[in-house]
Amino acid sequence: MRTETESVRRRLKRPLLFVMGGVYILAGVMHFVSPKVYAQIVPPSFPGALELVYLSGVAEIVLGVGVLYPRTRRLAAWGLVLLLLAVFPANVYMATSDVVLEGAPEVLRDPSDVARWARLPLQGLLVLWAWWYTRPLPDTAD
Repeated sequence: MRTETESVRRRLKRPLLFVMGGVYILAGVMHFVSPKVYAQIVPPSFPGALELVYLSGVAEIVLGVGVLYPRTRRLAAWGLVLLLLAVFPANVYMATSDVVLEGAPEVLRDPSDVARWARLPLQGLLVLWAWWYTRPLPDTAD
């Protein structure tokens, strides 16, 4: 006998997969649209900020597409988990260094301290969301 929570999770898992894939594809594309904005949150101790932005953009696009296909879903989900862990230092840097994002839309240019620090636990939720897809979808072999 399933609990109500399990039932809701099972019903939402497939539609949320398409949301997640789309979000990563869009985020990856934005790395190419505004690479200099993203480069500003790469910690200065990391070499080649712009190259890292492009690399992470490609990874987000490829992994975002990968989670949409059953054959690559689990591997892509694990890739997203690793990518989210790899970019975590950028979120820490943004939270601790009062970075003002030159060239970003006004609403995003200088986020509040609350918004900067909220990115850190949000990253944990994103890791859990990606990890959810390292397991098969309900009632399928994928």
